[in-house]
Amino acid sequence: MTTLDERHGEGAREAAGAYRPDAAVPLDQLTATEPLFAGSKAANLARAARAGLPVLPGFVIPEGAGDDPATLRHAWQDLSDSGALPLVVRSSSPQEDTELSSLAGQFASVLDVRGWSAFATAVRTVLDSAHRPDGSIAPMAVLVQPMLAARVGGVMFGADPVEGRADRMLVSAVRGGPDTLVSGEQAGTNYWLSRRGRLLRTEPPTADALLTRSELRRLARLARRARQVFGGPQDIEFGFSEDHVGGGGGNHNRVGGRLWLFQSRPITAMAARPSRGARLLGPGPVAETLPEQLQPLEEDLWVAPMARGLTAALDIAGSAPRRLLRTVPVVTTVDGWAAADLRLLGAAPPRHRWLALLNPAPGARRLGAAWRVGRLTAALPGLAADLVADVDRRLARIPAPDELPGPDLTDELRWSRAVLVSLHAQEALAGALLPEPPKSRTAAGAALTALAETRALGVPDERAAAVAPTVLALTAPSLRGRGRLPQGPMPGAGNTGPVERPVTPDERRTPGAPTERRTPNAPPQQQTPAARPSLERDPGDRMPGSALTPTPGSNGPSPTSTSAPTSTPASHRSPVPLTASRTPALPPRESLRLRIRWVQEVQVRLVREAARRLGPATADRVSLLRWPELAAVLDGEPLPADLHARVPQAESPPLPDAFRLAQGGTVVAERTGGNGDGDGRGVSGGRAVGTVWDGTGPRPTDAVLVVRTLDPALAPLLPQLAGLVAQTGSPLSHLAVLAREFGLPAVVGATDAVRRFPPGSHITVDGTTGDVKTDVRTGEVR
Repeated sequence: MTTLDERHGEGAREAAGAYRPDAAVPLDQLTATEPLFAGSKAANLARAARAGLPVLPGFVIPEGAGDDPATLRHAWQDLSDSGALPLVVRSSSPQEDTELSSLAGQFASVLDVRGWSAFATAVRTVLDSAHRPDGSIAPMAVLVQPMLAARVGGVMFGADPVEGRADRMLVSAVRGGPDTLVSGEQAGTNYWLSRRGRLLRTEPPTADALLTRSELRRLARLARRARQVFGGPQDIEFGFSEDHVGGGGGNHNRVGGRLWLFQSRPITAMAARPSRGARLLGPGPVAETLPEQLQPLEEDLWVAPMARGLTAALDIAGSAPRRLLRTVPVVTTVDGWAAADLRLLGAAPPRHRWLALLNPAPGARRLGAAWRVGRLTAALPGLAADLVADVDRRLARIPAPDELPGPDLTDELRWSRAVLVSLHAQEALAGALLPEPPKSRTAAGAALTALAETRALGVPDERAAAVAPTVLALTAPSLRGRGRLPQGPMPGAGNTGPVERPVTPDERRTPGAPTERRTPNAPPQQQTPAARPSLERDPGDRMPGSALTPTPGSNGPSPTSTSAPTSTPASHRSPVPLTASRTPALPPRESLRLRIRWVQEVQVRLVREAARRLGPATADRVSLLRWPELAAVLDGEPLPADLHARVPQAESPPLPDAFRLAQGGTVVAERTGGNGDGDGRGVSGGRAVGTVWDGTGPRPTDAVLVVRTLDPALAPLLPQLAGLVAQTGSPLSHLAVLAREFGLPAVVGATDAVRRFPPGSHITVDGTTGDVKTDVRTGEVR
């Protein structure tokens, strides 16, 4: 028999002459409760046994045990009834099963050990597992117990580690012992229990009842007792026996149906859990404007004004308590991603529907706001027109950024942040209070038409926004790099003749309805969230103000002032400049959306000029500044001393559709009770059957686009689709409105749609009911 001293080489020789424990120490001895002596696993079982918990008899070969084969063989004979009963030989290192790390499965365990020779080999196997891959040797004791032939075994957590709930227990059970469950060979039946053992749910729901209600209550009682013994919820391996085991001295005890504790250790990996009352957040409608991860300056330029504007709109409309609006931001950022309070925006149902019906506060707020909202509804179109006119006049007066002194550049940025608050507030009110004109065109629709015109005229895409600023509607704002315009067929693209605008659903249904046709020199009029211009200077990018100058009497910009700026190389100029013409006015909400994007574009160009003035060494770090810091620098203050040490926002996955924040800002996705087929919201009527497409690779002829968020850049794809499904979004989003214009069935808020409907699936989309289901004609994913 190889002793522990031989296994640990130098460490054992250094300990020569020191006290060496016996080769086998029964678990019922007090010394077996010391982790440094017996290892954590054996010590925990010894503590449990002394507290009266149902622990199998056994002994431990301690760390540094003496070389006494006779004592060890006597202990083996007593426990195994001279080899008649099988044993289990397990690792018990002080480094495993601790509060900081379980090291589960890192060391060896040998099951069903029969005979002295096999027992000696098993002990050597466990000791050899102390040699770690990094070359270190872990201190190691060896735990020996009878091998129980369990009817049912498994793992029980005294708290729910998946959802981070201390008020619930989670049990996973399999037939036989727990080893096949913990090794991953079998998938167990899961039981969620209350602290008192009441069954809350079973997963899978149709699974066989491996454990009776009485057994579940016994398990819950064991978990509570273990919690008291060890001072916290435990991760417990258990088994229900139908056999007998040796109890020492050759005596056999009948333990049929008895519950046994095989292992107990602290739960080391509890999921983060939001506190009670944590806000329900999500990308929601704000992802349609800011769909990408943002840096600090981008947050200050775009998220902060949006939050203030939406707060003002909710206050004016009486949609939320003023006290709450003063303390809770409507829009915030999480890891650089924009997220909104879904309940404040009405994008999520109340927590308790029946209590909400009995709550008089919302009704009282609505009643108190009804009079002013009624007056506001009548006045809002005029207010929007005044604001649009004021913004247009200010934009027209802004000179080229390189002509602005530092203080003036700061003033323009201050104005842009302030006016975005007003634009966002009125845009939100217009969307909530004003009816959507049935035949109105959207900013995104006009942008598609404008892009088709510029391409038909041979204008390079990188110059399309200078010729027709409306084109900026197809991408989102960013300080970090110019985005690419959508590729692929456009309505009217490639035509040298007139370009026809998208036909609205009403026009499709109405025979003889007039179809407006526009000539290539008719400028577009609307726009949505915009391109991502880079901080790198564009040779032809000189006049952000005049580039957005509206033509008197029209609702769109005059591209004549930007089609060939004086500093633009001939290679960048439009071969056929578009000229201004009068076009139908946009509805208030679309006009406001257009100006939001224009102001954002002006901000990007002003910041780009500020970056140029700071020099190449710091220009690429401007987006890491906060707005007060940038304003101070433009007023002559030095750069922050730590700017060189700041790092960009680390890339992180997009936010879940709905989530709450736990301690430390951890994102905890909200579990929804979807029906598994389709639980979205229909935003554009009609039904379609087609093949799921994610926007990459070859497009099926009957493509149904399934995406996470309604990114405006997807707009050019709509004419080529049979349907549209998004996990998030709003009926008033750009793509939802465009879908209605194209008569395209569309559903938003389809829970987990990207996972549930992978590319190639054949699905049915109902744009009226919001149902999205696997096509019953196939019944399977193709």
